[in-house]
Amino acid sequence: MKLTFIGANHEVTGSCHCLEACGKKILVDYGMEQGGNVYENAELPFAIPDVDYILITHAHIDHTGLLPLLYAEGFRGQIFATQATCDLCNIMLKDSAHIQEMEAEWKNRKARRAGKPEVEPLYTINDAQGVLTHFVPCHYKDVLTLTDGLRIRFTDVGHLLGSASIEVWMEEEGVEKKIVFSGDIGNKNKPLIKNPSYIDEADYVVMECTYGDRTHDRTHEHIEELAQILQETLDRGGNLVIPAFAVGRTQEILYFMRKIKEEKLIKGHDDFEVYVDSPLAVEATQVFTKNIMECYDEEAMDLVNRGINPIGFPGLKLSITSEDSKNINFDMTPKVIISAAGMCDAGRIRHHLKHNLWRPECTILFAGYQAVGTLGRSLLEGTQVVKLFGETIDVEAHIEKLDGISGHADMNGLITWVSAFKEKPSQVFLVHGDDDVCTSFAGLLHTDYGFETAAPFSGSVYDLAAGAWLKQTVGVPLRRETERQKENRTIFELLVAAGERLMRVIRKNRECANKDIKKFTADVNALCDKWDL
Repeated sequence: MKLTFIGANHEVTGSCHCLEACGKKILVDYGMEQGGNVYENAELPFAIPDVDYILITHAHIDHTGLLPLLYAEGFRGQIFATQATCDLCNIMLKDSAHIQEMEAEWKNRKARRAGKPEVEPLYTINDAQGVLTHFVPCHYKDVLTLTDGLRIRFTDVGHLLGSASIEVWMEEEGVEKKIVFSGDIGNKNKPLIKNPSYIDEADYVVMECTYGDRTHDRTHEHIEELAQILQETLDRGGNLVIPAFAVGRTQEILYFMRKIKEEKLIKGHDDFEVYVDSPLAVEATQVFTKNIMECYDEEAMDLVNRGINPIGFPGLKLSITSEDSKNINFDMTPKVIISAAGMCDAGRIRHHLKHNLWRPECTILFAGYQAVGTLGRSLLEGTQVVKLFGETIDVEAHIEKLDGISGHADMNGLITWVSAFKEKPSQVFLVHGDDDVCTSFAGLLHTDYGFETAAPFSGSVYDLAAGAWLKQTVGVPLRRETERQKENRTIFELLVAAGERLMRVIRKNRECANKDIKKFTADVNALCDKWDL
């Protein structure tokens, strides 16, 4: 029985763990790295065609996004996931493959003009369709026997429709052990889906710690705040534009909108329309509707039993084609526009920003995390001008944010989840968190709660039968650029960040005494005079 750590070790994305037990080679998740990963991932400890099983915790691309690549490289085993996860992967992996092909085509057009070699997409639609034929849909709470001595069970963990913790029982040469892979642990009191379920027994736990260093400011529904922002926007005659992730967040916003309409919280605009402008979001919404019986919480099920669609209402418009999308902005009637991508770095949302950012009557409302370096983050931090499709756009619209909306448990939620085990596991391995967070949360669980913890780096190997490390690695920094290029880029980014911080400080001092503002102004001008070469 051997566990090898491959992905999302001291990093947040690219989840992958390798389990060898009962003569079988198993992967738990095989996700794509996204954003600012800092460490190299180790190679898989066995050939891809030799993988027997893959166990999937949930459908997000950072847990599933490289499955088509496995298929392209010879994987032909079985992939076990909940029914809802299978349904979501059916649309998300095809969408990811389409993006890979489109990006390759865009790069190759440039390469042909420059006389440079062309590139191949990471994987293709055919690879995505091929790997999808290997999915085996499962139900929560069912114990499945994969082979002699090897059993699994999926337990609802409340992060996304179909998300699960995975329990694995192993018996080999007279030794019995149980390991639990937490998957991404959900936030409590989310709309539509259930709260996380807890597991009470394990020898080992592989646990995410994305928010292991912080607590969410708010966990309640944001109906009143959203209604107020919407009321003010419609009263001004503007559009409320909401960048939202296509799977999960879009459906939550639709749930909020239905309640706003049902409770008549908007005055004077009873028939306001809500557009969902994302083909992926539209398909995902259909998956949510399909999986109501197993995944919806009590409140959502009560609505269903009364014949009410929790994410459907009069005035909801689903935009599929490019022509549908374009027509939204030709109609000047005030409306709500929900579109992807959630961080405004790609997709149809950028077209809606182009048409609405310059209008002071409109509002751009962020309902999710905005990573450093994205357009969404820049808008939240107060940038006054953006460039979209080669055009400079003044930011005149109101920029708002719904704080505290998250699909991940915070530090307290993580502690509650791991504390549910009746007896402390022999070892808790912390993964799926930033470098410092993995280390600090491991220390917190050990010092304050008495757990034996470790925060392994990629390539570390643990003997589950003996309860001992076979190999412990250190992080190998990722080197995508030369050190000089990286240094120059990083130093300039620090300067830009410092400038953005200065603007935030200036805005905070708006209400200061005039004499203090004059002194601050003189200091800023002196700094500018020094460096304005």
